Amino acid sequence: MRTLSALLLLAVSSCASRPSIEDTEVSRAGDFSAGVLKSNLVSDVAALVEAHDSDTPLDCALFDTSVIDTDRRPVCHVTREKARQLVKARFEALGYTVSTHETEDERFPTINVIAEIPGVEHPDEVVVVGAHYDAYYSGADDNSSGVSAMLEMARLAAGKRFARTVRFVGFDLEELGLVGSTRYVQNRPGEEIVASIIFDCIGYRDATPGAQKGLPGLPLPSTGDFLAGVANEQSRPRLEELYALSSRLGYDGFMKGVVAPKDGSGPASGNLMRSDHAPFWMAGQSALFLTDTANFRNPNYHKASDVPSTLDYDFLSDVTRLSAAGLSFWAEGPLP
Repeated sequence: MRTLSALLLLAVSSCASRPSIEDTEVSRAGDFSAGVLKSNLVSDVAALVEAHDSDTPLDCALFDTSVIDTDRRPVCHVTREKARQLVKARFEALGYTVSTHETEDERFPTINVIAEIPGVEHPDEVVVVGAHYDAYYSGADDNSSGVSAMLEMARLAAGKRFARTVRFVGFDLEELGLVGSTRYVQNRPGEEIVASIIFDCIGYRDATPGAQKGLPGLPLPSTGDFLAGVANEQSRPRLEELYALSSRLGYDGFMKGVVAPKDGSGPASGNLMRSDHAPFWMAGQSALFLTDTANFRNPNYHKASDVPSTLDYDFLSDVTRLSAAGLSFWAEGPLP
C-alpha cells in the first residue's frame, strides 16, 4: 500500500438504508463463505513471506534515493518475482488456466497474473478480486494478507459455476505507484465490471484503546478492530450490499464504510486513491477497497517487522469470509 501522509476521508457511509437481499442469496453466500479455512490463510501468508524474504530486490540503481523518503518508501527493498511465481503456481494447482498481462518497460516492466471462471449466463459481466503481490521487506500485512485472501477465494470458487465471470488478478508493482493495475485497466477499456474487491493490508487488528490513529475529517473508533470498506459514489451500492450481507451473516459492526465524493479524485479526497482500486475508479468502473487502514493502525507498515507473527488470523479469516460472501452474491453463484 502506498503511504498516506494526509488522508481526508469525507463521508462515512452509515448504510442505514440497506438493500434487500433475498434469503436464498444470503444462504448461498453464507454456505460459500463458510468454506474459508484459517489454516490456508496462515500457510499462504507464510509461503508468500518466504518468497519475498528469499527473493532479490529490485536494483536500487533504478531509483534516485536522494529525492525519495526511503523510510516511508523503502524502494531498495521491493521484491515480487518469487511471489508472482507462487501466485501463478497456486492458481494452476487449483485447475485454472492462467494468463498474464505483461507490459514491457525499460525501467519497470510488469506482469499481472490472471485466473478466470467464465460466467455461464452473463459472461461479459465481470466480478474482479484483486491484490498486489509486490512488497517491501517481508510484506506480511502489506500485502501477503490480501494475496492470501484472494488465493483462498480462488480455491473456494475453483471448479464451480457462476452466472457472471469471476476473475482473480494479482497486480504487479502497486508499491511504485499502482503501476500494474493502471496498465491492467488501460488494457481493458469499456469492460463491464459489476463489482470488484481490492485487498490491501487486511490482516492486522489491535483492539487496544488508542491503537487506531484518527484521520483528518473522519471520526474513527480508537480501537483498530474493524475493517475499512472504501467506495466512491459509483461503487457505493456495492458497499451497501456488502453491509447488508455482513448484517445478515452476523458481522454487524465489523466493517466501517467510507464513501469518497463523486469519482474520488477531488482535491479534498485525492489521498483516498491509495491502492489498486484507484485506476478502476478513474476509468468509471466499480471497485471496493478493503483495508485494515495500514499505517494508521499497523506500526510495522513498510518495515522489516511486517512479519507473519504480527497478524491476527481470525481477523483475516473474517475479512475473507465476508468478501467471499460478496463474491457469491455479485457473481450469482455457485450454481447447481
